[in-house]
Amino acid sequence: MPSNEHLFHILPASDWATTGDLYEPASLAREGFIHLSTASQWPATLERWFAGQRDLLLLEIDTASLTAPLRYEEAHGEAFPHLYGPLERAAVVKVHLLNRP
Repeated sequence: MPSNEHLFHILPASDWATTGDLYEPASLAREGFIHLSTASQWPATLERWFAGQRDLLLLEIDTASLTAPLRYEEAHGEAFPHLYGPLERAAVVKVHLLNRP
């Protein structure tokens, strides 16, 4: 994996606003990992799992800054990145506001 690769995570803005140095969503406790997407995957992820939701953010993550294990695993017919540990706020290089009608 290239060290300059960026991955993405979609979340409610309120979740990010209350996050300290480490982001630990419910999926980390429930499934053991944080769901991430590649640049080509996140638009479909948005439509599939966040339909009708507003006030969403798209975190752009520098994979070279991650300290938790990152694995690509099969889901819905393609390999998705999963982060097996908390996401450090310092690894987030940009926060995009997802405006939805």
